[in-house]
Amino acid sequence: MNNFSDLMKQAQKMQKQLMDAQKKVEEMSVEGASGGGMVSIKMNGKYEIQSLVIDPKLMTPEDATMVSDLVIAAYNDAKKKVEEQISSGMSGILPPGMKLPF
Repeated sequence: MNNFSDLMKQAQKMQKQLMDAQKKVEEMSVEGASGGGMVSIKMNGKYEIQSLVIDPKLMTPEDATMVSDLVIAAYNDAKKKVEEQISSGMSGILPPGMKLPF
């Protein structure tokens, strides 16, 4: 019986750690940039874009395609950083190889 009680306590502790980690992930904020900083996106841990900054020098009609490509690259950079922070924040909590669904 004692082993089961210990197992339940360990499971509750792990659940609390996972909930705390998820809250930290949701509250995190990262910035991705492209074009030498001409375009930047700030994103939270839920992959929601919080801000998009585009240098006004890029806003000529000829540059519209380039601006679009830079926005996409900045978003992907921020998304990659969120994923890296999530991964590093979960190390030590989850068993090796286990990933969260967000």
